[in-house]
Amino acid sequence: MTALVTMSRRELDRTGVLARIAEGRLTQVRGAELMGLSVGQVRRLCRVYADEGPSALASKHRGRPSNRRLADAVQERALELIRRGYADFGPTFAREKLVEQHGFEVSVTTVRQWMVEAGL
Repeated sequence: MTALVTMSRRELDRTGVLARIAEGRLTQVRGAELMGLSVGQVRRLCRVYADEGPSALASKHRGRPSNRRLADAVQERALELIRRGYADFGPTFAREKLVEQHGFEVSVTTVRQWMVEAGL
């Protein structure tokens, strides 16, 4: 049984170009131009494509949390402070208070997302 693989439009386009390279209908140099990559990158993709097939071109990071994600403890502490003292504040003002009073250096967007997720 084969597993379904989610691919972006760019990954699908690369699959088509690499298939044409593998069939000999397209050179690696022309394929590099079409994909906006260097010839070395295309050679590496051709090797991976030949060894593992089209699914090897899908991002391995898809579905995993970002490496830049803040720790859950930071989010929980910030939300606790917001609930206790700043629940009626908007995200911008709540963020300003978190920075001034508690030293939390997070963006307004992050505070807004946290507040929405927490139902504040």
